[in-house]
Amino acid sequence: MTEVRAKKALGQHFLTDQKVARAIVDALHGGLPTLEVGPGMGVLTQYLLEREDVDLRLIELDSESVDYLLTHFQGMQGRLMEGDFLQLKLEKIFPEKFAIIGNFPYNISSQIFFKVLDYKDSIPEVVGMVQKEVAERIAEKPGTKTYGILSVLLQAWYDIEYLFTVGSGCFAPPPKVESAVIRLTRNARTELGCDEALFKTVVKTAFGQRRKMMRNPLKPLAIARGKADVLSEDVFSQRPEQLSVEDFVALTNLLA
Repeated sequence: MTEVRAKKALGQHFLTDQKVARAIVDALHGGLPTLEVGPGMGVLTQYLLEREDVDLRLIELDSESVDYLLTHFQGMQGRLMEGDFLQLKLEKIFPEKFAIIGNFPYNISSQIFFKVLDYKDSIPEVVGMVQKEVAERIAEKPGTKTYGILSVLLQAWYDIEYLFTVGSGCFAPPPKVESAVIRLTRNARTELGCDEALFKTVVKTAFGQRRKMMRNPLKPLAIARGKADVLSEDVFSQRPEQLSVEDFVALTNLLA
């Protein structure tokens, strides 16, 4: 097998630029067991295997890519799992803390980050390449149109760094959009200071009508929780993109 055919249904765009691949791997701090998500033909894998501080495991959904990796890389047996990362019970593979790295498939990149949030106490670091638009959204600060659900939920628990942009010519086939590499590093926060499940609900509900003042989307939730009286608070006259993580924490406590 000489190469793997990129499958649109899997959101595959194989990175071909070796300098970019090495830069992504170099961005990983290391020192932890590490899971590579969607290794494809192993452009990141080759450099990850060179690092003595990285105990590497890999998860790949595409059986053609699995066959390629098993054929072209020694020691893949026992490291490489064929399956869907989104369905993986990570605690069974990594009982201790671990890092994640990958050229994430565009069609599931947001879902990957939502899963990272589910395991935030076990994942101190993530280095990933995603669509530039998604990277900007995750790293964005309050007060912009790009700032949204993922911005708030991830920034509550991680320090976000937008590392560099990657042009479409670095891939085969070239995607129609630019890409970017970001690094998430777990911050020192151990608790939000509010009900975490309600916090997620408030953030998602607020951004469901992002162009409206918070009072509109959150009114049904406030009424359902017997908190209609708090709707007169000043915070409810703002739009969701104006609120920081701490503002959403305070808002959640008003509705608790």
